[in-house]
Amino acid sequence: MLRALDIRDLLIIDHLELAFQPGLNVLTGETGAGKSILLDSLGFVLGWRGRAELVRQGAAQGEVIAEFDLAPGHAAHNILEEAGRPGGEELVLRRVNTAEGRKTAWVNDRRCSGEVLRRLSETLVELHGQHDDRGLLNPRGHRALLDSFASVSAVLDQTRLAWSTMAKARKTVQATQEALDAVRAEEEFLRHAVAELDKLGPEAGEDEALDLRRRQMQQAERIRGDIARAHSLLSEGAEAALGEAQRWLEGVEGADETGLTAPLSAVNRAMIELGDAQDGGERVLEGLDFTPSDLEDCEARLFEIRALARKYAVLPDALASHADVLRGKLAALDAGDRDLADQQAALTRAEAAYQTSADRLSAARHDNAQALDQAVMAELAPLKMERAVFKTLVEPGEPGPEGYDSVAFTVATNPGAPSGPLNKIASGGELSRFLLALKVCLRGDDQSKTLIFDEIDRGVGGATADAVGRRLKSLAATGQVLVVTHSPQVAAQGGHHWRVQKRVADGITLSEVVPLNESERVDEIARMVSGDTITQE
Repeated sequence: MLRALDIRDLLIIDHLELAFQPGLNVLTGETGAGKSILLDSLGFVLGWRGRAELVRQGAAQGEVIAEFDLAPGHAAHNILEEAGRPGGEELVLRRVNTAEGRKTAWVNDRRCSGEVLRRLSETLVELHGQHDDRGLLNPRGHRALLDSFASVSAVLDQTRLAWSTMAKARKTVQATQEALDAVRAEEEFLRHAVAELDKLGPEAGEDEALDLRRRQMQQAERIRGDIARAHSLLSEGAEAALGEAQRWLEGVEGADETGLTAPLSAVNRAMIELGDAQDGGERVLEGLDFTPSDLEDCEARLFEIRALARKYAVLPDALASHADVLRGKLAALDAGDRDLADQQAALTRAEAAYQTSADRLSAARHDNAQALDQAVMAELAPLKMERAVFKTLVEPGEPGPEGYDSVAFTVATNPGAPSGPLNKIASGGELSRFLLALKVCLRGDDQSKTLIFDEIDRGVGGATADAVGRRLKSLAATGQVLVVTHSPQVAAQGGHHWRVQKRVADGITLSEVVPLNESERVDEIARMVSGDTITQE
């Protein structure tokens, strides 16, 4: 509920303090007295887009403060929490506009953006007037209004969840398909490359080993001859000489004490080392034992490994791991086909679930559209529009999170006349009554917003204006309604009454708002009925 509005130095207002009450609050006054300025000021503090130049001439800045009472479950609490702003039962909005046009806003004494103000305003205030494109005249909001009337929140939530599930499944299928398409574009190359690498079977370190073996074989003839000659000397000349010396020394040592034990031991060690040298040379000779075809085979494999390494732009030692990577891509391709089939099946199930939920939602909308039409028609009769026809059109539209229906409110003001959108078919007075009838039917249990009606009674009078006033009073019975009106019948229904008037101070015209007591209300309503001359009656 809007509790207070404090306005300083805006347009022709120097300073106004207004304390609003629950129920029906009425603002009256002569044309041009400044009633629209109050709405401009409220719209300014709520972040609405309005007049560019608001600051009163000669003032450095203009300021508006609006105070609201919030119930515990009010939607504004969530917005405050998301914005990181302090909450509570009291909400104070403050916005300043400098003469240079710079705007600054606060929420509960914390700086905030105009976007936060606008989001809060959607939960705090609802404005209705003949040129209102934020409320009932906006076709984009008609589906939400029908859903609110139909109380289909459970089915709506289910449809949103089904849409989200379907969208995720569709995104997964698309990502998998794109990945498979990218791999499939090189599938032929992958299969050929893997087959080629599998046939060769390269191993890590093989290039270095083959290169060493090749160089050994290339030098083998020269190396083998040298080693063979050395092995012959070790096996024949050296072994025979050492054996002969060993026998002579052993014979001498046995005859007497000659001191040859150490030399004999050295000869024995030499015989052992000579044996090791002979064995080593023999092993080397066996290793160098090859045929010319062995060299050809070694070179052929070495060159094939290096050729494939150049072909696939990797190091020779990386061929084996590269082959593993290519095999992994092929395995992913084969597995991807299976995954894609599973994902497409999940998408089909998600689409079916969304269709089922959206069908239920659409059926509920069609059923409740008729009920809404009947309720609005029932409200139009007392408003002297019993011959008008109101119809809610529910037609197929673009599928989305809230189903596939397109909803629009249409009217025909006279029997046989073509129907069309509210704001294009109805005249000013008719439009006001259509809006009021709709609001009465759509109000439901939501009493969290302050409803503002800006001259919604324009163009009507007499019994019709009285019917408008009674419905506004009914709307205000469990909430708060602000009405700017020129109709005495409407003003008479108000629970609280303010008169907007102009005064001149030091040659400057200013607007002021005066709260009226019971006797003053009688005078004001008499002025509205009689004009300049107020009679006793």
